[in-house]
Amino acid sequence: MMETSTRDFFIGLSLAVLSCFFIGSSFIIKKLGLLRLRGSTSTPAADGGFGYLQDWVWWTGLITMGIGEASNFAAYAFAPAALVTPLGALSILVSAVLAPKFLNEKLNILGKIGCMLCILGSSIIVIHAPKEGDVNSIQELNKKIFESGFAYYVLVVATLAIYSIKFIVPRYGKKNVAVYIFICSSIGSLSVMCCKGLGLCIRESMSSPERSALNKQFFLFLIPLVICIVVQMNYLNKALDSFSSNLVNPVHYIFFTSFVILASSILFQEWHHIAGVDVFATLIGLTVVIIALFLISSFNDSQITLSEIYSSSSRKYLN
Repeated sequence: MMETSTRDFFIGLSLAVLSCFFIGSSFIIKKLGLLRLRGSTSTPAADGGFGYLQDWVWWTGLITMGIGEASNFAAYAFAPAALVTPLGALSILVSAVLAPKFLNEKLNILGKIGCMLCILGSSIIVIHAPKEGDVNSIQELNKKIFESGFAYYVLVVATLAIYSIKFIVPRYGKKNVAVYIFICSSIGSLSVMCCKGLGLCIRESMSSPERSALNKQFFLFLIPLVICIVVQMNYLNKALDSFSSNLVNPVHYIFFTSFVILASSILFQEWHHIAGVDVFATLIGLTVVIIALFLISSFNDSQITLSEIYSSSSRKYLN
C-alpha cells in the first residue's frame, strides 16, 4: 500500500511538472505564430483579426496548451491538490526562460523577482483560500448555483465583460494589459464551473449506463463552455499580440487564479468554514501578488541587471 501511494505521488508530480512545461511553452509557440503574421496582409489579432486561425504554429501552441491542461487534470487523480495547484505557477518560469531564447524578450532582475513573488503569493492563496466543496450530482450543483448567489456572479461578470469590450477595450486595450486579461480571466472563471458540470454529467452517465451523458444538462454546460473558451482565446491572443509574453503570463495567472477562487468560493460558500488564520494568509498572498504585479509591469522595459545593482551598491559603499 505504501509503495502504491508513493508511486501515485511521483506520477502526479511528474504529470504536474509536465503540464507546466506544456502550458508555459504554449504561450511562446502561440506568440511565435502571431509574430509570423506581422508584415503579412492579415489583420493583427490586437486589431480584431483572426488570421492566426490559419497558421499551423498557432494551432501547435493551442494543441500544446490542451495537452498541458489534460496532464494537469490527470495529475489530480494521483497527487494531492495542495501539490498540483501551486505547481501550475511554474508555467510562468518556463515561459520566462524560453522567451529570451525564442522571442528575444528580456526579463530583468526585477521581473525575475516579480515572477518568484508571483509564485509565492499564488501558492499562499491556493493553499489557504476556500477550496471547492463536494458536489456529487447535477441536481446538487444546480441547486447551489441559485441558492449560493452564483447566478448573480455570472450576471455581474457578463455585464462587466460586455461593458469592457464595448467601451474600455477601444480606449485602453493596447495601453494596459489588465484590460484584455480581465475579460479573459473573468470569463475563464465561468468556464471552470462549466467544466465541473460537464464532469458530473459524464460521471453520472458512467455510474448509470442507462443514462446518456448527452442529455439536456450536458449541453446546458457545454454551450456556455464553448462560448467562454472562444472569448478567452480571442482576448488572450490580443494580449499576447500587444504585450510581452513575460508580462502577459504572470498577469494572466494572477487574474485567472483570483477569479476562479472567487467563483468557487461563492458557488460552494467555503468562506463560512475556514479559520481566521486562512483568511489572514489569503490577504497576505494577495498583497504579495500585487507587489509582484507592480514589479513586473512597472519595470518590464527597464534594463536592470544584478551586476548593475551590485556596482551601484559598491560605489555607494566606497563613497
